[in-house]
Amino acid sequence: MILNLAFMFAIFRIAIAGDPNILPDFMARNNTIDANYFTFTEMRQLVGGEYPTTFKALKVTMNEFPTLNGQSVSYVILEFPAGSINPLHIHPRASELMFLVSGSLQVGFVDTSNNLYQQSLQIGDIFVFPKGLVHFQYNNDTKEPALAISAFGSANAGTQLIPTSVFNTSIFEGILDVSFRATRATIRKIEEGLKQ
Repeated sequence: MILNLAFMFAIFRIAIAGDPNILPDFMARNNTIDANYFTFTEMRQLVGGEYPTTFKALKVTMNEFPTLNGQSVSYVILEFPAGSINPLHIHPRASELMFLVSGSLQVGFVDTSNNLYQQSLQIGDIFVFPKGLVHFQYNNDTKEPALAISAFGSANAGTQLIPTSVFNTSIFEGILDVSFRATRATIRKIEEGLKQ
């Protein structure tokens, strides 16, 4: 009986996981609120702007736009110059819903059973990356850029880049050697490549 109750409680906690609900309509830091509080203007730089020379993510999370705190939503504009990649990464606190605005992308994720789900996206396609799963986006077109917009079900989905998290920390090299079945020289070469 106690085991059943514990199991039901665990399932209930999982079912309601996400950003905490707030009691007021919004989380204001002071009492002088007007429409400017709800307006984010930093994306204006995209209008008429040039594509960057490397992959660029313009985030709109509660860190950049505090009004999002408690609203369970955030946004990112993903700019992919020709041949660029958004490296392997995860979002620990939210799923990602990506809409391809221009260009084409090769995208994919790996589930917890180690199955790869990948797709070639064209303009107008939408793809879902489930919460917490390793995924990537790659513009394999060598001439044309791509632009995508992603929405998240959290005011701060978090992004953890896998290469940086694994090879650009102080994890003991012996652990990396064994984990990747690689020589110490190979691990050091990867680490040096990430520092450039």
